[in-house]
Amino acid sequence: MGLPVPVAPARHLIKKYANRKLYDTRTSRYITLEGIAQLVREGHEIEVVDRDNGNNLTQVTLSQIVLSEEKRGPARVIDAGGEMLHDRGQALLDYVRKTLNVPADLRSQVERRREGLESMADDAIERALRRLRIPTRHDIDRINERLDRISAQLKKAGASDGAMTRPRKRKASR
Repeated sequence: MGLPVPVAPARHLIKKYANRKLYDTRTSRYITLEGIAQLVREGHEIEVVDRDNGNNLTQVTLSQIVLSEEKRGPARVIDAGGEMLHDRGQALLDYVRKTLNVPADLRSQVERRREGLESMADDAIERALRRLRIPTRHDIDRINERLDRISAQLKKAGASDGAMTRPRKRKASR
């Protein structure tokens, strides 16, 4: 016989009805916020959706649970094998944190992809400009720097010769 294969906790789809009742489709029973909190503490994945329009209400529901847990007061702390564990709330808070971090992860992933697309677009534009022999911004900046250096050299050469260049005076026409 082999080692027992650990079974992953079941995912519960919970539908929220217009009358605010919550229905667990996995167990085919109505469930309370406390029941959902217990599922989370046991390690189950949950998803709460609006029955009518399918909107995801998981974060809102978990926030309600955390708020009701906090209203009850501080969680009891028990010693289990020398480790301090929060009896209530810790698993729930860990799950909420994980759930709330998904949008941040998604946002950073989208940002990285956007930057990659911008870089690809810039490279494609620069290659097209080069083929058309149209100077790029970098080319124009190099030309301006070169003009600045030449201008500085000319001013320096004019000042070292001792000759001051003055604008010519025009004679008045009669």
